Amino acid sequence: MELDRAAFVARDLADPIAHLRDQFLLPHGVIYLDGNSLGALPRATSRRIARVIEEEWGGDLITSWNKHGWINTPHRIGDKIAQLIGANAGEVVVAESTSINLFKVLAVALAMRPGRKVIVSEAGNFPTDLYMAEGLAALLGQGHTLRLVEAGELAGALDDDVAVLMLTHVNFRSGAVLDMTALTQAAHDAGALTMWDLAHSAGAVPVALNDADADFAIGCGYKYLNGGPGAPAFVWVAKRHHDGPAQPLYGWLGHASPFDFAPGYRPASGIRQYVVSSPSILAMAALEEGVDLFLKADFAAVRAKSVAQTEAFIALVESRCAGMELTLASPRDPAVRGSQVSFAHPHGYSVMQALIARGVIGDFRAPDLLRFGFTPLYVRHVDVWDAVEILRDVLATEAWRRPEFQTRAEVT
Repeated sequence: MELDRAAFVARDLADPIAHLRDQFLLPHGVIYLDGNSLGALPRATSRRIARVIEEEWGGDLITSWNKHGWINTPHRIGDKIAQLIGANAGEVVVAESTSINLFKVLAVALAMRPGRKVIVSEAGNFPTDLYMAEGLAALLGQGHTLRLVEAGELAGALDDDVAVLMLTHVNFRSGAVLDMTALTQAAHDAGALTMWDLAHSAGAVPVALNDADADFAIGCGYKYLNGGPGAPAFVWVAKRHHDGPAQPLYGWLGHASPFDFAPGYRPASGIRQYVVSSPSILAMAALEEGVDLFLKADFAAVRAKSVAQTEAFIALVESRCAGMELTLASPRDPAVRGSQVSFAHPHGYSVMQALIARGVIGDFRAPDLLRFGFTPLYVRHVDVWDAVEILRDVLATEAWRRPEFQTRAEVT
């Protein structure tokens, strides 16, 4: 039976997590399909930030490091994120940025495999991960190289020279999900370690780091976790590696006794050494509200809604926008697709700008991808129908050809 808008409205009425949408501040008339790039604002965040500013910072001043637990914020939020990525308490810490955390764990992994000089990664990996690997290799000056291969060739690229398999779990362009368990096992069989970037995974797809026997992982807080622009990132290190080499950024909060103010560095035990600098308390407070809101949801229901929405979106685009130069660039199988769908179009940038002007906010990824993220906490089923109808109209009327949609903005 062909679906219509009423069928999508009915799905929303039966949605077990529909009530969570009211917990977000969403602009009227906007269908927000870019939560895979920047999550929406939880309503509680503004109140929390105001409280931290006025009561904690303003009223209790520096005593808040103790009185309000500021000093333990990276570990408290880390333990909460651990619940979303298949980790245990004491294995995750929130600190710095995704790139800085990658540098830390990659340096440790290379130190654990001193006779091996190759880092293997996917050719389509997120560029900053590759840049950080290149920069670390240059800094070390020990002859490390970066070997880039296609996703289907990763296992075959693992040989006796490989120190680390460095991968992003969900591809940022296509949304394709890599098999963490199988690739981790392949890396271990070859004597290598694994490092997983969970930027598009945490809060979007099931992640089971310990079950997969992974070694290291990093991720950001501003996408599906709704921590705000530039929110702090997180880092996970398997407990079996906690007594391994020290991470190389010797920050004072990673010291075993930071308030001894000793002249020499002595790393803290466990994951605590992965905190380098004083946490941004305002940013941490915003992230914690996003994570707390996510923990109120049944993740099985979140994932089921994500799959239903991406399946419906693909089906509707391919039926209602047939013959309009759109090509699916995401996996068709939902089991290996994250919570986003990408379609290629020869004029993808201009089409996306026309959509944004009509209130459907996705984003564009070079060279030709229209990228749509589905965040089940606040995206409704009816939004899927309405977004496709607007896309069809933009393409059918060629509204994207208007001059104002042709000039590239700095951020795409």
